Amino acid sequence: MTDAARRFRRLDLTVRRRVDGLLQGDVDGDALGPGTDPEELTLYRPGGDVRRIDWNVTARTGAPHLWRTRAQHELETWLLLDRSPSMAFGTALTEKADVAEEVAAAVGLLTAGAGNRVGVGLLDAAGLHWLAPRPGHAAAAALTRLAAAPREGGVPVPLADALRGLGARARRRGLCVVVTDLVVPDGRIERPFEWEGPLRRLTARHDVLVVEVDDPRERELPDVGEAVLVDPETGAQREVSTSDPELRLAYAMVAARHRDQTAAAVRACRAEHVRVATDQDWTVALARFVRDRGRTHRRRTRRTR
Repeated sequence: MTDAARRFRRLDLTVRRRVDGLLQGDVDGDALGPGTDPEELTLYRPGGDVRRIDWNVTARTGAPHLWRTRAQHELETWLLLDRSPSMAFGTALTEKADVAEEVAAAVGLLTAGAGNRVGVGLLDAAGLHWLAPRPGHAAAAALTRLAAAPREGGVPVPLADALRGLGARARRRGLCVVVTDLVVPDGRIERPFEWEGPLRRLTARHDVLVVEVDDPRERELPDVGEAVLVDPETGAQREVSTSDPELRLAYAMVAARHRDQTAAAVRACRAEHVRVATDQDWTVALARFVRDRGRTHRRRTRRTR
């Protein structure tokens, strides 16, 4: 058994034990038809399905009303996995790229179902590569194998361009998941970010989840004396003294500002957002997000009734 196969087997077991099933039953169609969840309240007309009459509304208005429902359909998911140079960083349990790979594969497993398909975009040092949609389990396994394969450097592809490519491939309305650290090559920490426009266009058509991966050393500097900081995207270097408390404070403030700005930008684009880190158990964060998402969906459904 190859290393990639062993990693995938461990991941599959982890997902089954920790978060499997949390996404099941939470996929609603967007077209009106013979589904199960209420979508639209209309006046009853001869020939309508009397089993769908809403008796509470009928009693209040004095006229018979019934629910039309949303059709359930097969889910098409597209995963964009960022493995650009900035993701090859980790000072805790693992590197950001490893966490991102496991999260992306877990999403593929969690969205697996009859007729559901998952397409994959891999953004790395060699460019942007796409895998055609396939069943979720097969997509997760292929993603693990592809992400583990070493690739030589090439011309970097900005996240904004990758999102445009994702929008061009995700033609059918569905779910898009972007796993990235939201680091930009020019070190910009203030909005607008270049990726905001493409992300906003993506959310206009799809449900979009942005999974942001970070490392504790990106939030604050430890006191380790003289150190050389290297920008992984550009290769630029700068020697600093981490023993300077003012420098560490300034660094932490800039890092916090960047986190606030990226979170605000994702919200403004109407995408869902969850953060995972190299020093934490990503399955806990993902399970908590999925659970809260399901509760929100059920509350909205009850209000429409």
